[in-house]
Amino acid sequence: MKRDVLSILDLPDLEKVLDLATEMKNGQTTGKEMTGKSLAMIFEKSSTRTRVSFEVAMTQMGGHSIFLSQNDTQLGRGETVADTARVLGRFVDAIMYRAYRHTDVLELAKHSRVPVINALDDMEHPCQIAADMLTIREHKGTLKGLKLAYVGDGNNVANSLLLACAMVGMNTSLGCPEGYTIDSNILSKATSIAKENDSLVETVTDPFVAVKDADVIYTDTWVSMGDEDQVSQRKKDLMPYQVNMKLMSAAKPDAIFMHCLPAHRGDEVTDEVMDGENSAVFDQAENRLHAQKAILRTVIND
Repeated sequence: MKRDVLSILDLPDLEKVLDLATEMKNGQTTGKEMTGKSLAMIFEKSSTRTRVSFEVAMTQMGGHSIFLSQNDTQLGRGETVADTARVLGRFVDAIMYRAYRHTDVLELAKHSRVPVINALDDMEHPCQIAADMLTIREHKGTLKGLKLAYVGDGNNVANSLLLACAMVGMNTSLGCPEGYTIDSNILSKATSIAKENDSLVETVTDPFVAVKDADVIYTDTWVSMGDEDQVSQRKKDLMPYQVNMKLMSAAKPDAIFMHCLPAHRGDEVTDEVMDGENSAVFDQAENRLHAQKAILRTVIND
């Protein structure tokens, strides 16, 4: 049976995937796990880290990747997602899909005979969060029992992050203003999972309350692709949630700062924090490569 990764919940063995990523990062594996394998990469949204990390991952593991923008496929000319899935599944060993709509990712997976990996949609970003968990574990030595505070817009990254923290037994505090709160179904699901793993989920509107005693402070861009018409209002509403040195000082002294990038310096985060000694953002970016290698090997080899 094929194994899709459409949500971070599709990696119930997340810690094992992280172990594999660590082994691959440290050169403890053969290194050519994808020899003879091909990955189709469909991009409806532009990307730096997602495209480069997946392409380099396949190349370093001996495989091949094919970049497909909307202009390169019949998806942009009216072909259905289902038909695209049926065709690509006869050519390649897996499909990576960076989409606008989660429903399209689900549709592609439904009709694909090969594994589908969600590389971001409007609901989740599981590949990013796998890299994030790897980064936190590298910096802190463990995951269970830590506190992660997410401040800002409760978007797709926040959704996957909250679920992943619950899965590994991390406590989370979400500091989001009204109107920017996390998806209610995700919150309910994460709260239930956290309870099973003896961890807590907290939602507040005060960012300083959110980051109190935090081991990790995480934020993301205030204006996601598709929200460009709301720039002024979003900046006004979210400026109190900017991660600056004052907010960082409210967390633990050794708290790390994380951002999935690209960052809009001067908006959601200041230069002082981004470039500070507690910043882990570029470790995160590097770990996209290693986490995605582990995901690819897991879904294709399984």
